[in-house]
Amino acid sequence: MTALVRYQLTTLLLSQRFLAPLLLFTALVAVLTSNDTGPLTAAHGAASAAMLLAATWLTTALTGLEDRPHRALLTAATGGRRRLLTGTVLTALLGCLPLTALGLALPLLVGTHTPTAADLLLGTEAQLTCACTGTAVGLLASRPVVRRPGHGLLLALALLLALTVSKGLPPVNLLLTRLSAHHRSADLLASTALLLALAVALLAAAAALVHAVTARRD
Repeated sequence: MTALVRYQLTTLLLSQRFLAPLLLFTALVAVLTSNDTGPLTAAHGAASAAMLLAATWLTTALTGLEDRPHRALLTAATGGRRRLLTGTVLTALLGCLPLTALGLALPLLVGTHTPTAADLLLGTEAQLTCACTGTAVGLLASRPVVRRPGHGLLLALALLLALTVSKGLPPVNLLLTRLSAHHRSADLLASTALLLALAVALLAAAAALVHAVTARRD
């Protein structure tokens, strides 16, 4: 598994397809938190929303690196579809970790804040929640599932819109609503941890669905 993740990370870096989601994430966080002097919970909300978009884009880019013949060879070399899919999910999540660190640091650099340990922990939980959710969306809209890129883009946009604007829908809308309404990070740590667990479960369900669809097609 380590070799597979290393291979996919190397291929992603050499393809430079990580640049677009990285630049999108950086620009959104910098713009939305620039000169911010309010509570860090609002900044965490901005970084989490940016992470949702970036994780989706990064995952679709990662799953689109190989065409069908090369993907078949990689599947055989790695020991099956399930193992390849697991490696892809792990690679996408690893790619989100530097973004998480960036999302924690940028609001402190462009705004005026005095962070506490609770602030940093909440920001990490919130961004990882959206990273897992975005990875799930990216898997569902990926080329192995949706063969036409245009249809995959529309599906991803529809899922992202539903997740962000559906009032009270966990994990994303509920998370963003709580971050915008509360000012004490310590009060949100437990509830955000539950939303993170839900996001992990959603990612596992999405991966299982993708595996079932690709296995049936092939």
